[in-house]
Amino acid sequence: MIGRIEGRLLEKQPPEVLIDVNGIGYEIQMPMTSFYQLPAVGENVAVYTHFVVREDAQLLFGFADKMERGLFRELIKANGVGPKLGLTILSGMSAGQFLISVQNEDVSALVSLPGIGKKTAERLVVELRDRLAKFGKQQAVDIPFDMENKAADTIVPVNDAKEEAQSALVSLGYKPVQANKLVTSVYQDGMNSENLIREALKAAI
Repeated sequence: MIGRIEGRLLEKQPPEVLIDVNGIGYEIQMPMTSFYQLPAVGENVAVYTHFVVREDAQLLFGFADKMERGLFRELIKANGVGPKLGLTILSGMSAGQFLISVQNEDVSALVSLPGIGKKTAERLVVELRDRLAKFGKQQAVDIPFDMENKAADTIVPVNDAKEEAQSALVSLGYKPVQANKLVTSVYQDGMNSENLIREALKAAI
């Protein structure tokens, strides 16, 4: 099991990153809540990871902290939830927000996420309510992210920023038409792809 990776951040293409560790590049998929916290390309970064082995692929998922990784591991144990849907859930809301939604049996908040229907949301609440109690009420708070300071250092052309944001949303389970509508609705002059994704995800909830 690969539990943690530390190295130089080579590429950021949401929701995937490439991290160089002693000459070996690790492709890691991350929920957007963790992706927002990454440093600039070229800087050192450390992420907690979860390794998934399938018959047709070996996938590595990365997280900013152990709490988010722990929640991801509980999510993929739930019936009907695979790694991709787990990633989508933790991109649409923070770990703290998800914990609160489950504890409060807030099915409507979960249904707002792509790939989550009413039956799936209700099943998640039933299956995870008791299991997630171990995270503790003191952790069930929204973790404040300094999003603006985590934005990319370079200015991305408008079309590239929009296309990158839409591509990321599609990767997270949104339909192309829906992704385009969300990105278009929140776009403002000067926004880069990370800010576009963040605002689009907020608008979708």
